[in-house]
Amino acid sequence: MVVPCTEYGEAQAPVLQGLWEYVKSGQEDVLRSPYLPASFAFLAHVLLCAPFLALDALGSVCQRVRSWRMTAGSGPPPSLSRWLECFCRVLYKYVTVVLPVTALFNTLINLKLPDVAPSCWQLCVEVVACLLLFDMLFFMWHLVMHRVSWLYRNIHQMHHQHHTPFALAAQDCSSAELLSLLLLSLSSAWMVGCHPLSEALFHLINTWLAVEDHCGYDLPWALHRLLPCLGGAPHHHAHHSLQTINYAPLFTHWDHLFGTYRASVFHHWYLRPATCQCEQQLVRFDH
Repeated sequence: MVVPCTEYGEAQAPVLQGLWEYVKSGQEDVLRSPYLPASFAFLAHVLLCAPFLALDALGSVCQRVRSWRMTAGSGPPPSLSRWLECFCRVLYKYVTVVLPVTALFNTLINLKLPDVAPSCWQLCVEVVACLLLFDMLFFMWHLVMHRVSWLYRNIHQMHHQHHTPFALAAQDCSSAELLSLLLLSLSSAWMVGCHPLSEALFHLINTWLAVEDHCGYDLPWALHRLLPCLGGAPHHHAHHSLQTINYAPLFTHWDHLFGTYRASVFHHWYLRPATCQCEQQLVRFDH
């Protein structure tokens, strides 16, 4: 992970200092490996998709889970075979393109592992700064890919094969686009000058938000319900449906500024117990 050659001040969080000393003392060779960022990105993506794989499996037997799907009336959740096909495509692109190119990128960077962990304040500021910077960079890149027809056809169109996205499809795109996503996130951390702990947390949060954006569920506990500045799954689902709105990956302010924001309205379906035993009624309501 990338750290500039500046010295960090005294750590103010003993827990973070202890964690950093433990990780650094036992895994310094791993932390310095040029293959770490791509490996970390792939493993984090797959592991964070696991809860949504479980939800898709439960959706076949649980009506409550099906009611959370934004396309609950249009068909069943993606099958296990579709998940497996997507997993193989993403793994192939990581192994053949993303891993070697990002390894080259990291060997060109002056890597330094500081002795001192960040303070809690520094950790929070660096993570938020990385999220805001990545959101801006990807918004611009995403908008350009849609507005320039050659870029859309050759780089971005593959991602839009998923008109109804699911969690693992967050990274199911062309090799060039997948590589650009990781390079933008690495560059964001490098420009901010993150401590390795801050960078790791940024990548985890960024990956989770991308997975949640594509999950296909508008969950009652989703982060966009707690933080209105986030677009969340409804925001990005509308982008996959219409493709001319909601380009920002995380927040909504860039879409508001560029006039590309569209509030998302989806129809959910749920089963309401009928008044007689032999009858059930489908009730539709707008979210």
